[in-house]
Amino acid sequence: MFQKIIHTDSSHTTILIRLIVGAVFLSEGIQKFLFPAVRGAGRFEKIGLPAPEFLGSLVGTFEIICGALILVGLLTRLASIPTLIIMLVAIATTKAEVLANDGFWEMMHGSRTDWAMLLGSIFLLIKGGGRFSVDWLILTRKNERYK
Repeated sequence: MFQKIIHTDSSHTTILIRLIVGAVFLSEGIQKFLFPAVRGAGRFEKIGLPAPEFLGSLVGTFEIICGALILVGLLTRLASIPTLIIMLVAIATTKAEVLANDGFWEMMHGSRTDWAMLLGSIFLLIKGGGRFSVDWLILTRKNERYK
């Protein structure tokens, strides 16, 4: 099971997706604690989510942990699952109203980063951390032992 979670290909370019997805989630998670009224609980309350204090801290914690794991490429596939869920909820809760009130193109413009993070998370879930990741190091060392 662990082998399936850390499995990745030898792609050299996956690091580009991993770095941007990890950095954005790590940054956003930190901001939920630094600026809770704007980025964390306050924002969650404004969009009508229940228990905004709890959810702000929970989401911020997941963004920090998963963002850091993705950045270094450790358990990349596993860390991508919460980021994928976070982005689906973010799009559903913040962009549906924009779509209804302002139309498709305004919603697409306002959600471009959300879509990029969603697709980046899906990519990492499918491909793993790539060659320059801790997952790759663990996988190659484990395979060398069995040779």
